[in-house]
Amino acid sequence: MKPIISIITPVYNEQACLPTFFKRVIPIMEDLGLPFEIIAVNDGSKDDSEKILIEECKKDSRVKAVNFSRNFGQQAAFLCGLKNCSGDCAILIDADLQDPPELFKEMIEKWKEGYDVVHGVRRVRKGESFFKKFTSSLFINLLSKKSGLDIPKNSGEFKLYDRKVIDAICSLPERSRYLRVQVAWAGFRQTAVEFDREERTEGETKFTLKKMLKTAEAGIVPYSPKTLKTSGKIGIIGLILSLLAFATFIVLTCLSNVIGFTLPLTAWLFPTIALATSIILISNGITDLYLSYLYEDVKARPVYIERDKINFGE
Repeated sequence: MKPIISIITPVYNEQACLPTFFKRVIPIMEDLGLPFEIIAVNDGSKDDSEKILIEECKKDSRVKAVNFSRNFGQQAAFLCGLKNCSGDCAILIDADLQDPPELFKEMIEKWKEGYDVVHGVRRVRKGESFFKKFTSSLFINLLSKKSGLDIPKNSGEFKLYDRKVIDAICSLPERSRYLRVQVAWAGFRQTAVEFDREERTEGETKFTLKKMLKTAEAGIVPYSPKTLKTSGKIGIIGLILSLLAFATFIVLTCLSNVIGFTLPLTAWLFPTIALATSIILISNGITDLYLSYLYEDVKARPVYIERDKINFGE
């Protein structure tokens, strides 16, 4: 029977979480009484995650797995799940169960009401540091402002997408992927359900500071042309500051006899050089950042490579 609901989860070194994930998710889906599939995308795990997925696939044909050739990242894993799912809608959820699968029923009800995207919005984020909450909020605000799109605050990748949204996202040609921005750009009818996010009870988070920064870069640079104008704005500010500095130095020079102090020539030289150099470096840095993304798109390499698939009927 064709699944109506597809559950998609990325897996990266989640051997501690996976058994609990399946024990918790499968009964919830069975209670809903709708045909479903669970697609777990193994993103190059180095622990026993793949072995656990193989065993789960053997026990239940509704559980399907895709193994990547190496680690390609969370966004690539979610995209792979969307491209391989066959449900009328898909729910994206992390394997660590900080986002509650018990919310599936409410999300599906909103979908049946006619909403194409249902966001899981966190009221409380237990177990997360002030730094992570602050930087996450700052990033979403910056992303919304720069992209000009309405991106729900306190939402992650825990969402439900209707089939037409899935098809629209999968049809986009760009290599740089950030689902939250792409879904906001695509539009459709959207709503949200709120929940309290629990603290991770098993395993450790794989979302390091380095990955957070990379995700922020991938979210802002490809989808925010406004950033290209930043260097020009900095140049204008630098020009104004340098003119003010020169005006101040001229006044001080004219009043040198009164105040009994004469500015040395180096006072004029070093601030000017430093200001000009910083503007050039910032401008080049922004340009290089965009060129790096253009370089990746020109190469036209796939976002991910599938090593093998299980329970897809091959």
